[in-house]
Amino acid sequence: MTKEAIKSRIDLGELLPLMEEFYTIQGEGAHTGKSAYFIRIGGCDVGCHWCDVKESWDAAIHPPTEADAIVENAAKYSDTIVITGGEPLMWDMEPLTRKLKAKNLQVHIETSGAYPLTGTWDWICLSPKKRMLPKKDVLDNAHELKVIIYNKHDFEFAEEYARKVNKDCTLFLQPEWSVREKMIPLIVDYVMANPKWKVSLQTHKYLNIP
Repeated sequence: MTKEAIKSRIDLGELLPLMEEFYTIQGEGAHTGKSAYFIRIGGCDVGCHWCDVKESWDAAIHPPTEADAIVENAAKYSDTIVITGGEPLMWDMEPLTRKLKAKNLQVHIETSGAYPLTGTWDWICLSPKKRMLPKKDVLDNAHELKVIIYNKHDFEFAEEYARKVNKDCTLFLQPEWSVREKMIPLIVDYVMANPKWKVSLQTHKYLNIP
C-alpha cells in the first residue's frame, strides 16, 4: 500500500496509529474498579509537561492498524472498551466506534476535548488541558469532567469548566501523580467544602497494575 493510500485510510479512520492495547482495571474516575479493554491511540499535540505517556505523542512511530483488527482483539476480552491516547479525537473515531457498537460493546473515551467530537460513545470522560482548550461539542456531551490538579491554580480552572459542561456531568478532581502527596490534602479539603466534586485517584498505580 502506498503512503498516499495509507494516509487516505487513516484520514477516514479505517486505519489508526495503535500504540498499545491491553485488558486491565479502570483505575480512574466514575468507572474505577471495572475491568476494561484499553485501546491507546498514538498522536497528541496537547503537550502536558507531566504526561506519563509521552511516547504516545508521535503518531508516526505507531503502526497504522486496521480498525477491524482492533475490534476483533477487543471483543475477546471485555464488554467495556476504553479508547484513550494520546489524543484519540485527532482521528475520525466513527468507523472504530461503529464497529465496536456492532459487537454490543460499551465504548468509552478519555479525551482532552481539544478536537471535535467524532464517534458514538456510551461514556465520555473529558479531562481538559490549559494549552488546548476543549471544544463545545465535547463539553456539551461529556458524562464526566476529570480535572488534573497539579497546583492550586488548577482549582480555578476546574471551576471554570464545571460551569461549561452539561448539568448531568459528574465532576472529579484528580491529583497529578508526581505531586499527589502535596495535592491530595488540598483536594480533600476542597471537595469537602464543595461537595459537587468527587475525588478521583489513579488507583491502578496504587495497585501496581497497568
